[in-house]
Amino acid sequence: MSRLADAVGMSKSGLFAHFGSKEELQLATIERADSIFSSDVVEPAMAVDRGLGQLRTLVSGFLAYLEADTFPGGCFFASVLAEVDTQPGAVRDRLVRFLADWLGRLETAVRDAQADGTIDPAEDPAQLTFEIEAALLLANAQYIVSRTPEPIERARRAIDRRLAAAGAPTPAPARDAGPPSPS
Repeated sequence: MSRLADAVGMSKSGLFAHFGSKEELQLATIERADSIFSSDVVEPAMAVDRGLGQLRTLVSGFLAYLEADTFPGGCFFASVLAEVDTQPGAVRDRLVRFLADWLGRLETAVRDAQADGTIDPAEDPAQLTFEIEAALLLANAQYIVSRTPEPIERARRAIDRRLAAAGAPTPAPARDAGPPSPS
């Protein structure tokens, strides 16, 4: 609270009076971070046709959000959720809802891509979503430490390869049935 009060030029008591509690301040911070994430990552994807295009736009938006150093510790939600993951309460609950919404968006895009035939219907949408999110989280963690574009590029390549492998199978060419049998 002291560092934040100093950063915004307020007294600690003035900051506390504005929010009422540390938890209310934390929740307000999460809402603001969610608004930024939505504007930078989610909204651009909603402007793209559903399915694979939307999935790729969500992924590239997330990686661009990291590259832009939107927050100094990488993905705000990954950092803060890791910090409060064992602390029950409204802050953790709000972060868990954010994560569920994000994963739901990715999985919906996978399912839409299956419906339009660009991802194989035999793929498990939850598993593919897990693998994509794993690459995004590792890119975030490594980018924070290295401050080089390498982890982000590696995540892009890994996700591109996984999506290529998940592509709808190409139908086998029709076999020549030969001449019709005499009846």
